[in-house]
Amino acid sequence: MKPFAESCEQNKQVILDVIKPVLMDADHVLEIGSGTGQHAVFFAAAMPHLFWYPSDRQEAIAGIQMWLDEYYAHPQTPDNIVPPIELDVMQGHWPNIEVDAVFTANTLHIMHWQAVQQLFARVPSVLNEQGDMLIYGPFNYNGQYTSDSNRQFDQWLKNRDPQSGIRDLDELQKLAEQHNLYLKDDYPMPANNRILHWKKHI
Repeated sequence: MKPFAESCEQNKQVILDVIKPVLMDADHVLEIGSGTGQHAVFFAAAMPHLFWYPSDRQEAIAGIQMWLDEYYAHPQTPDNIVPPIELDVMQGHWPNIEVDAVFTANTLHIMHWQAVQQLFARVPSVLNEQGDMLIYGPFNYNGQYTSDSNRQFDQWLKNRDPQSGIRDLDELQKLAEQHNLYLKDDYPMPANNRILHWKKHI
C-alpha cells in the first residue's frame, strides 16, 4: 500500500492557496522532503504549468513513486512530475538542476540543526536569480511558542529526538542573510503553522 499522511490531506488546500500565486510564473519547482508524495501529486495537478521535482531520502523514494504511478494512471493527467530524486540535505552533492522555486513542508522541525544550516546553505545553488524558497510548518518567534499545542509538539519532538524541534524565525533569518536570501512574506496558516517565503537576492 502506498504511504499516507493525514496531515498532508488536511493542509494541502490551504498551502496551495498561498503558494499558487507565488508560483504563477514558475516553470520548475524542487520539493525537498516530499515524504509520502501526496503534496507532489496534488500541487502538480493544480498547477499544470510547472514541472514538480519531488525529492527525499532513499527510504521514501518507493512510496513517492507509488503516488506518481497512481497520478499517471489517469489519462488526462499533465506530464509534469519528474521521477523522485534521492536527496539528503546533508549529502555532499546536490542534483545538478536549476529551479525557479524550492518548497518544503514540515521538515525543519524534524531535521537536526546542522541539516537546517545545510539546507539554507545549499538552496541558493539550485535557485535561479530571484528564485523563491517556501517553507511550511510551525515556527517560534522571539524565542516564544505561538501556542500551547506547539509547545507540547516541540516537547514530543525533543523526547523522540533531542536534536529536533520547532525552529525560531530569528535563527532562520540569520542563516538566510548569510546565504543571500531575504524574507519576503510570512503567511499565517491554520493549526498554528506558517508559510515563510524567502527570495534570493540578485
